[in-house]
Amino acid sequence: MLKNIFKQWFLAARPLLLFYLLFLLISFIGRLILLEQYFEPLQAGGANWGLAFLVGLRMDTISISIILALPTLIIFLTPPFGRRLAERLLGGYLLLTLLLAVYMEIATPPFFSEFEARPNELFVNYLLYPREVINTVLSTHLTPLIISIISLTMITWFYRRWWKQSRLFSRALGVAYGRRLLFFLPTAIIIFLGIRSSFGHRPANLSDAAYSNSHIANELAKNTLHTVGYSIYAKQQFDVNVKLYGRMDQNEAITRTQKLLNLSKESLSDPNYPLLRLEKSHFPNPGRAKNLVVIIEESLGAQFVEAAGGQPGITPNLNRLAREGILFQQLYASGTRSVRGMEAIVGGFLPIPGTSVLKRNRSQEGFFSLAQLLNPKGYDSSFLYGGEKRFDNMGSWYFGNGFQRIIDEPLFVNPVYHGIWGVCDEDLVVRADAEYVELNKRQQPFVSVFFTTTNHTPFEFPAGRIELIDGIEAASAENSVKFADYALGRFFALAKEHGYYDDTVFVIIADHNVRVRSSPNGVMPVDNYRIFGLILGGGIKPLVYDRVTTQMDVIATALDLMGEDFIHPIIGRSIFTPDKNDFALMNFYALYGFMRDGKLAVFEPKAAPRTFQIDGNDLLPLAHDPELERDGLALLTVSSYLYQEQKHHLPVANQESDQ
Repeated sequence: MLKNIFKQWFLAARPLLLFYLLFLLISFIGRLILLEQYFEPLQAGGANWGLAFLVGLRMDTISISIILALPTLIIFLTPPFGRRLAERLLGGYLLLTLLLAVYMEIATPPFFSEFEARPNELFVNYLLYPREVINTVLSTHLTPLIISIISLTMITWFYRRWWKQSRLFSRALGVAYGRRLLFFLPTAIIIFLGIRSSFGHRPANLSDAAYSNSHIANELAKNTLHTVGYSIYAKQQFDVNVKLYGRMDQNEAITRTQKLLNLSKESLSDPNYPLLRLEKSHFPNPGRAKNLVVIIEESLGAQFVEAAGGQPGITPNLNRLAREGILFQQLYASGTRSVRGMEAIVGGFLPIPGTSVLKRNRSQEGFFSLAQLLNPKGYDSSFLYGGEKRFDNMGSWYFGNGFQRIIDEPLFVNPVYHGIWGVCDEDLVVRADAEYVELNKRQQPFVSVFFTTTNHTPFEFPAGRIELIDGIEAASAENSVKFADYALGRFFALAKEHGYYDDTVFVIIADHNVRVRSSPNGVMPVDNYRIFGLILGGGIKPLVYDRVTTQMDVIATALDLMGEDFIHPIIGRSIFTPDKNDFALMNFYALYGFMRDGKLAVFEPKAAPRTFQIDGNDLLPLAHDPELERDGLALLTVSSYLYQEQKHHLPVANQESDQ
């Protein structure tokens, strides 16, 4: 009985299995061709190219499962009277997808040779200019075009002959309708798992292909149909035209931004990169280069830290550490998501309209980062995260933008506590300390970013480490912050004990506030953007800085304190810069707020900007302030321009000169 049921299921599902294997073969051959094309640089760079085929199998399965979702519905849900139409639909659909898959694999090598990436957003954008594309293909890629035409013609001819003779679809649809309905659910679950490609709480995405710090190896692991499909999806879902917020000439936007940053013409180092400039350190250090450790604390709002004017009794370690370094009393986050914090802290970039640059195609390689800045100076660079690096595309972005090593959840052995979001902050800081001890022994300067997870719903942490706050539920933001504070206290005790504290500039900074979720006045909850920020380390004198600052200002200040002169495009200035202008740009879903001198200009799509007086977390309407509103629009315009034109980069010449 069971054998007969399985036989009937196999007969119905055989077209799906056959086409899965066929698409898999096409992707495998395409990957082999790319490997042959780039074998020498992969081998020279020490990349594990063999692993690309294993990772690629997963990426291929995602793409193929998406393709097979519609045939699954047709095969198992079509009633008997619709068999003929279903056969034609299946035959035509699978032929078209097959031709598309073959064509994309043929198109991949020439595209890769020019852009060193699989077809992506750039490929999609080119489709908007068919005349130019056709002329380019005819003049420079005629051979691949001829191969495509011949291949697709032959495949179509063979497919039509095979379709008529095999009766594959008619046999599948010939299985009793009741049986097909019965088989639908288990088959649909298999297809769903193939699309999701993960048993975790997050589906797999392009970041799962980022298994190496070799960009070519990561691209080899990807699937072309998947990258193109995701590019189309991202363009439709996330990219926002900055003109929805208002129109401004590009030159005016650049000029206003340079003025906001108080940049002198003498400091600007390259006319092609409008914000790239030489920043001279106010603390020259003729000795060994200072290390830089950036601790991005999940959701650490200023309201939790007594030293920053917040609630007492939660953060005894931070309160103590705040007396040892530079405490930022009026520090504002760029947005409400971790990726917004990271693009500001690690990338020195504004909250661009639409999705964060961590997820956008044009910023996956060569985009400015702390690692891009310091690697040429001989620094080791690393990113440590208690969760999975694929979350929010972090793995792809960090590897693609200079970070040599990523240590994420699978690389933590026997963690003290493992929660939904990964290992707890205690495990993270202990592992970070172990990494820094080894680097310090070798006198290897390092830049490292580690991102905590504990202070995130559902607020999980190991028992017995802290005394819970009276009258508050154990699984709460307050107790979670208290555990994060405990972990930070342990980390800095280890740093001082193990001898690298004095040679390092440490930054403790939140990615965003835990409570920026709603707006009581219907506009923007400005005060809820206030977060904790502190810089400390050997030789840094205590200071309470009470002027408005951004996450980018904090990072610019940390670089200043390292004691070296740097050329960078960070959209922020050190607090020790004379006549520094105080302003902040904040993203709240589709809204943007530009704050300066106690006022806020609010921008929303397809509406005129509005000006408000800031009164705590309340906004009082004011008459339009044209200069305030134009300056805010300038920052939005510049962020889009810098991203689209890839101008938030370090020119190769500058990188080479540092080496």
